[in-house]
Amino acid sequence: MPACLKATAISAILLAALIGPFAAEAKPFRIILPYQDEPPAPSSVVDLAEKLGFYKQAGVEVEFVRVTSTPSSLAALRIGDGDMANVATGTCLELVARHQMDLRGVISADKALPFVIAAKKDITTPKQMNGKSFGIASIGSTDYLVSRMVLTKLGVDLNSLQFVSVGLPAVRAQALMANRIDATTFSIGVWTSIPDKSSMAILVDQESYYKAAPFLTQLDVVLADTMKTKAKEIEGVVRGIMMASRAFAKNPAMWVDAMVEARPDLKRADLEAVARTYVEDWSVNGGLNMTSAQFTTDTLYDDPQWKDLRRVPPQEWIDTRFVDKVLAEIGTAPDIDPTGR
Repeated sequence: MPACLKATAISAILLAALIGPFAAEAKPFRIILPYQDEPPAPSSVVDLAEKLGFYKQAGVEVEFVRVTSTPSSLAALRIGDGDMANVATGTCLELVARHQMDLRGVISADKALPFVIAAKKDITTPKQMNGKSFGIASIGSTDYLVSRMVLTKLGVDLNSLQFVSVGLPAVRAQALMANRIDATTFSIGVWTSIPDKSSMAILVDQESYYKAAPFLTQLDVVLADTMKTKAKEIEGVVRGIMMASRAFAKNPAMWVDAMVEARPDLKRADLEAVARTYVEDWSVNGGLNMTSAQFTTDTLYDDPQWKDLRRVPPQEWIDTRFVDKVLAEIGTAPDIDPTGR
C-alpha cells in the first residue's frame, strides 16, 4: 500500500476510534408517555412539541415509549426503558419517601389536570355516589389518587365505593356510556369529544374539581442518576416543552391545528371549545410552583394512609435547576403559571 494511502487509512481508523464513543452516546432521549394517542389536554404538549419541531430547536432528539398508565410509566423507567416519565405527584413523593426510587421532578407539563367527574344521569349529587362503582385507569394512577381526595372533600364515603380499573380515559368514557360503571373522571377534552352524552352528566365540573384539590397533580420525572449523565438532554426537553407551551398559550389555534392532524378522530369544533378553557393551563414557566408543591405535600400527609411515612420536603423530589436555567434565558412569563419561588 502506498505510504500516503496507508497514512490516510490509519488516520481514518484513529478518527473512528475517537468519534465512536461519542456516536454511541448520541441516542435519542426517551420520554415515556402514559397514553397511546395524544390526549385533548395540556399534557399533549410533550408529544406535540416533537411534531412541531420545538425539541429540535432546543437541540435534543427524542423518542417516545408509550404505555397505558402511571404505574406502567414507572415500571418502564425503573427497568431503563426510558429516561423521563409523566407520573402522579403523590406517587413520586411516596416512592421517594419509601426510598424505593430516587426520582426528581424536573418540569410539570400538565401541572393541574383539567378533570371533571362524569356520572350516570340519575346521580345528581356527589353523596349519591356512596355504594356506587367508580372507573379509574388503575390503582395508583393520577385520576385515582386525585379523585379520591376530591370525592372525600365532597362528602363521599370512599370505603363504600368500588374502584374499577378500566384503563385509558376514552375507555372509561365508553364504560360509562355502556353502564358498566356509575361514574369516572377524565379531562374536559374527553368529555367534549363524547358523541352521545344523553345517558350521563357532569357531576363535578372542572372548577369544582380543582377547588377540591388545588395542587400539583403531575410531574415529569427522571432518576437522580439521569440528571448527572443526561443533563444536557433534560435541559433540551424542558426548553422544548416550555417553548411549545408558550406558543400554545399565545396562539391556541396552533394547538388545535396540531391536534386535528394528530387526532383526526376528534372534531375541530370540540378542540376549539376546550382550547378556550386551557388558556391559563399551559406550563409557560415550567409548572413547578413550589408553593403549590408544599401545599400538595401537606395535603397528602394529612391522609391517614400517610401517617407513618417519612416526611419528605418538595426540595427532595423536585429539582428546578433546568426550568430556572431556561427562565433565566427567556424570562418569566407574566400572569399565568406562577413559579412560587
